[in-house]
Amino acid sequence: MIRDVGVDILMSRLHIHRACGKTITETKNQETISMVNQKSTAITEIGFTHEEFAALLDKYDYHFSPGDIVPGTVFSIEPRGALIDIGAKTAAYIPIQEMSINRVDSPEEVLQSNETREFYILSDENEEGQLTLSIRRIEYMRAWERVRQLQAEDATVRSGVFATNRGGALVRIEGLRGFIPGSHISTRKPKEDLVGEELPLKFLEVDEERNRLVLSHRRALVERKMNRLEVGEVVIGTVRGIKPYGAFIDIGGVSGLLHISEISHEHIDTPHSVFNVNDEVKVMIIDLDAERGRISLSTKQLEPEPGDMIKNRDLVYDKAEEMAAKYREQLLAKQQGNVAAPAEAVEVPVAAVEEEIPAAIEEDEIPVAIEE
Repeated sequence: MIRDVGVDILMSRLHIHRACGKTITETKNQETISMVNQKSTAITEIGFTHEEFAALLDKYDYHFSPGDIVPGTVFSIEPRGALIDIGAKTAAYIPIQEMSINRVDSPEEVLQSNETREFYILSDENEEGQLTLSIRRIEYMRAWERVRQLQAEDATVRSGVFATNRGGALVRIEGLRGFIPGSHISTRKPKEDLVGEELPLKFLEVDEERNRLVLSHRRALVERKMNRLEVGEVVIGTVRGIKPYGAFIDIGGVSGLLHISEISHEHIDTPHSVFNVNDEVKVMIIDLDAERGRISLSTKQLEPEPGDMIKNRDLVYDKAEEMAAKYREQLLAKQQGNVAAPAEAVEVPVAAVEEEIPAAIEEDEIPVAIEE
């Protein structure tokens, strides 16, 4: 029983034996020395020698390693950091730059005296036996976990642009720095004018190992637009770009692909022979791929007679709603299993579309998510 009482006394001492980074034997604080002497007397009275007490200190001293997350109590706040009691022989130290995932100008913005919370052990003991701690690393770990969860849920998030560079725009998601490639910004504003504007965003890449968080404004708009669109619907758009494999049509702020094989029933050598940039066109939606953020369009399915898009485009536009109604009837019949389906949307080779929607941004253009 004497030994148990001695351990209780020892454990109570573990909370008062540090002062400004020094051990009990090192401190010059007279009050602390007096307390130690009083405790030493108590220990002697119940059968403990000074040597036994020192041995118990070593026995009950915990071993800490970088990467551990431990509880600690703030007992001294300094201008550029704070001393933290985590149960080690010497007080641990947390510098101001490790106190938060966000900018901190004063330790009091984050910590209060006698507050107890979790700390991440950032580095081994220095020559004075002192460990360096971090709150910032814990916040980053939890931020990555939250972002991965949001990506798994295919969530749309909103964030304000705080800066731009030659490759795109920068935002913050859960405290992490995210990058929006220029090709995934759906606005006609210059990138520089986006600073301060809040954008809806979808996740393109969440890679903690490579420290990359890439998002898409365009995909978020496409998804929102898709929720109001239907296959078989006729829409009016504007030709924004022409490629050898088709034309990109702006339909209300999002881009759909009119593949060359879906322009007419007759063979076409190049989309340039039918369309010019800025032409207004009437097209029908034949596929909505929300997962990839793609809209497939057709004018071929609107032709009253094969080749009308080449011979008499105005007739195609005049008869568009009528032809679309027939297309929808065929779709419904297909679903009921009564008739052959209308032509399926053409699968465009990924490499072709990626010319317009690049996923392979140059490595040096994607800023890291965590700023060292």
